[in-house]
Amino acid sequence: MPLVAAMLTRSNGAWKKATSVVQASICRDQQRPNHTTITSVTSVSQRRHFSSAENGAKPSRSHPSAAEAKQKRESDREFLISVLESSATKRDAKAYLQTYGSSKAKAVPKESPAFTALVSDKPIPEAKDVSFFVQGSVPVESLEADEVPRVAIVKLREPQTWDDTLLGGVAKTLTRLRDLGLRSVIVLECSAEKSSILDWKDVVTQQTDRLQKAIQKYGTPGAELVDGGIWKRSTTPPSASSLGHTKLSVGFGEAFTAPLRHGHILVVPSRAVVEETLEHTAADANEVIFALAKYFAGLQVNAGQNQTRTAVVDRVIIIDPFGGIPARNLGDGARVFINLEEQFNSIKATLSAAEPQDNGSPIPGISGNPKASHIENLELVKNILAILPSTASAIITSPIEAANLQSNPAYDIRRDAEEAMAGEVKTRRWQNPIIHNLLTDRPIYSASLPIGRIKSTTNGTYQRSSRMPTTTLAKKGLPVTIFPDTRTRSWQPPKPGTPRLKLTDTCVDLPRLIHLINDSFDRKLDAEHYLNRVQDSLAGIIIAGEYEGGAILTWERPFGLDEETAYNSGRLVPYLDKFAVLKKSQGAGGVADIVFNAMVRDCFPNGVCWRSRKDNPVNKWYFERSRGVRKLPGSNWAMFWTTPEAAVKDQVMEDYEDVCRGVVPSWADSKAAD
Repeated sequence: MPLVAAMLTRSNGAWKKATSVVQASICRDQQRPNHTTITSVTSVSQRRHFSSAENGAKPSRSHPSAAEAKQKRESDREFLISVLESSATKRDAKAYLQTYGSSKAKAVPKESPAFTALVSDKPIPEAKDVSFFVQGSVPVESLEADEVPRVAIVKLREPQTWDDTLLGGVAKTLTRLRDLGLRSVIVLECSAEKSSILDWKDVVTQQTDRLQKAIQKYGTPGAELVDGGIWKRSTTPPSASSLGHTKLSVGFGEAFTAPLRHGHILVVPSRAVVEETLEHTAADANEVIFALAKYFAGLQVNAGQNQTRTAVVDRVIIIDPFGGIPARNLGDGARVFINLEEQFNSIKATLSAAEPQDNGSPIPGISGNPKASHIENLELVKNILAILPSTASAIITSPIEAANLQSNPAYDIRRDAEEAMAGEVKTRRWQNPIIHNLLTDRPIYSASLPIGRIKSTTNGTYQRSSRMPTTTLAKKGLPVTIFPDTRTRSWQPPKPGTPRLKLTDTCVDLPRLIHLINDSFDRKLDAEHYLNRVQDSLAGIIIAGEYEGGAILTWERPFGLDEETAYNSGRLVPYLDKFAVLKKSQGAGGVADIVFNAMVRDCFPNGVCWRSRKDNPVNKWYFERSRGVRKLPGSNWAMFWTTPEAAVKDQVMEDYEDVCRGVVPSWADSKAAD
């Protein structure tokens, strides 16, 4: 119930921020059903207008029908709701504006009411002061000659098996990405069954035409087909990257960059022009995607010279009927987040060891094998993200989720098949995972959020009203270093008198660790006092990346017990002493989730406790990941724990509370302890 209440609070809060402007506009639209004016969301930055006549697109009719106007209003309303429900924080809003605001964003003063409202908790000003709620259709801005577009490379797998509603929903999501500043380059992967009347070429031609028409319904400029831009050589062309050798390359770059600059969504069939014969031939969709990524990143070598970057690839999106990478062993359907640097090998090994699907695809009409498809998708995103900036990420999702289709009887059979493949049927609050990720750079659900905080059960069975997402977010990520090593076993209480880890050991970069703590807590650690306090109780440390995040954990003794007695009686308390993330990494890249997961899954799987000030803004994050919380009377502390049985064992709770009350702070200032 607390999670549901929190969700409602966030949703209501988002609506309250838009009440004075948006709801009034929606009401006006409802009162004028035949009026073509709609309400839409655009950037705070002043948009540059683009005329559809400049790129040869057919101009829209000056008087759309009432049905078309109504559909447009409903579509924009859904888009507005998806933005408001993204749960974007102040930090998210700033990051989004810095990334996707146009070059003319600087023309909007940061002290303006619109900017202040978007990046703070202050209410949105009156309509006359607002520049990001605009009456009328929002024109797609055309980039200046010296600007490079921000793009998503999108792979649609087996679109010929999608009905028009599903394809239209995906097309709408991709046009919404463009409205938010991210332009899509879509690669189609189609396979034709041997028994099919249509051969492969016919299938590809048919599906590219379907997709273009679906995209065209959601505004101009629409989609542009690029059918001769990928070339194939008899030998592998030179590349500035040693990864993913392929005979494919971008032969005519302007075919991609020119329409992208003018706001088009590109559709690229998985075929290539043979350089020697100038004939079209089938090409592997994954190789086409990798060739595009190398070209945009400036890693393709032409005529012996490296080229410059022609686009910023922010996202790789794979829309596959089999959905995200499954995690059956965790009981939560698809993996929410993958730190490729740390998890790729283990996840691939798990997938490879899984039982093969003897009867082929579990989803009617879909060719291929789920196991092989998941491994292929995992390897593809790893190879592409390896050549892209560390800020890039990959999303693997199903067409139903990408289209954001809510509960619909027409999709019960396919949804049942997807869920049978990905895991159990679970409950979720429906959001578009692609839109949410663009606005927040996070998955809908945090990777460290316990499954019990997401699903809802009734009499031991999962509700059917909604379900967990089958979407996986993958990032290049960070390596995780754990001392002592947990690859053989989790941490155990040390026997008295045996050697133990010290923060002064050579394996620990103490100056960087202290800087991490100082930066994260925004106060100075009394290093000497702290080292003396934990030298005989240190359990271990967790370091993410190059000290971008970390945790220090200890074995604490309840008051009055000596080390021997506490050890023999099993009353040494696993305690999270410091949990820190550099300010620049907070809220991005999943650093906090990576550290927390390492702690609860690898180091202390049987439970750990910690304390936090009652007024600490991070407490909501702690609460969602803990098994319980208790305010300690007579103090400013709240105690959290992840131990399953702690709440029903009086001795455990007494020991936890005693430790949380007794730990002495080690700060160089006189402020209240964190």
